[in-house]
Amino acid sequence: MNNLQEKKDKKTADAFASSWNNLPYGSVYTWDQFVDWLAPIKEKDIKGKNVLELGCGNASLMAHILNWQPAKIIGIDLGDSILSAKQNLEMSKYKNWEIKQADLVEYKSEGYDFVYSIGVLHHLKSPKKGFDSVIRNTKSKGSFHCWVYAREGNNMIVFFVDPIRKFASKLPWWVTKYFLATPLVFPYYLYAKFLRLFKKLSFLKFLPLYDYSLWIAKRNFLFFRHVAFDQLVTPQTTYIPRKTIEEWLKSNKNINQNSTYIVMRNGNSWKFGGKVK
Repeated sequence: MNNLQEKKDKKTADAFASSWNNLPYGSVYTWDQFVDWLAPIKEKDIKGKNVLELGCGNASLMAHILNWQPAKIIGIDLGDSILSAKQNLEMSKYKNWEIKQADLVEYKSEGYDFVYSIGVLHHLKSPKKGFDSVIRNTKSKGSFHCWVYAREGNNMIVFFVDPIRKFASKLPWWVTKYFLATPLVFPYYLYAKFLRLFKKLSFLKFLPLYDYSLWIAKRNFLFFRHVAFDQLVTPQTTYIPRKTIEEWLKSNKNINQNSTYIVMRNGNSWKFGGKVK
């Protein structure tokens, strides 16, 4: 990794650590959210398998996937969020996990049956190198699964939120969280709750972020603020179009092209994956 990329990815990891390490213990995600993020991957694809998460944060997803009984699961993160990750998993009844502090872009292993990266690649200096690491660490006949922000469906975020992020990410984390994310997300919180309350009105489907708003409106204000803080605290974010994901999948000769899938999630993000030859 070149010095510029390493510096920027470390800065991003440190920024997210300030988010993850200042949350209550436990997973920030519900079981339904976890299942939604992993679909079409199901319990049968995980049970008894060796699993790797690249960019594990505070292990909010690992805490859930352990219930699918993998043989072992390893979580990799570059930042100090590994501290809260270990604490969260130590609270579980499971022992078949390990947390490692490492750069996911450079990480190399003998390969895992299933490798996933949720909400991480789009924050890297080079998302493509992050994806290449996902494939590199997936063993032959193994499966991989990723989730990223889409360029499609995110016009409001790109044009209104991202400019604020470029400024907010330079501030102390507590300023961004309590004095920017908190007041800024409140109007959107009301908007999302309104859409969910009146979701039977078909004409509302044409409003911005409609599908995503129905999804997040199931959660309380603190989760809204957590998401807003994550949006604002990171030094870098790339909104990735479907065409780019198609190129990633087609250009890697180690991927079984008959196994690949790309699924839009909530109208503004992509889930994609497949199998390695």
